Amino acid sequence: MLFIEYPKCSTCKKAKKYLDDKNIKYEDRNIVIDNPTKDELSSWIKMSSKDINKFFNTSGLKYRELNLKDKLKEMSDLEKIELLSSDGMLVKRPIIVSNDKVLVGFKESEWESLV
Repeated sequence: MLFIEYPKCSTCKKAKKYLDDKNIKYEDRNIVIDNPTKDELSSWIKMSSKDINKFFNTSGLKYRELNLKDKLKEMSDLEKIELLSSDGMLVKRPIIVSNDKVLVGFKESEWESLV
């Protein structure tokens, strides 16, 4: 499994502790240093069965600075993926990627399906 996080994020820390407590093996990746690519994001969005907008970190400073709440309504999915791949701080985290599932954000009840 691939665990994508921003190490200073408290939610990411909770998710990481959850994985460690359950002895789930994962590869750790810092979203700022190694931002997801357009291809990765496209694949993960399909695997997650979630709307692309769920991949945006709506509580982040960058999201607010760019006034994305209004701009996203006018953007195509390709433009959104391009934007997400340009800056890891725009991407909601943590993200966990397994062979057949992608989870965005940390909801313990959803993550239980990983064990």
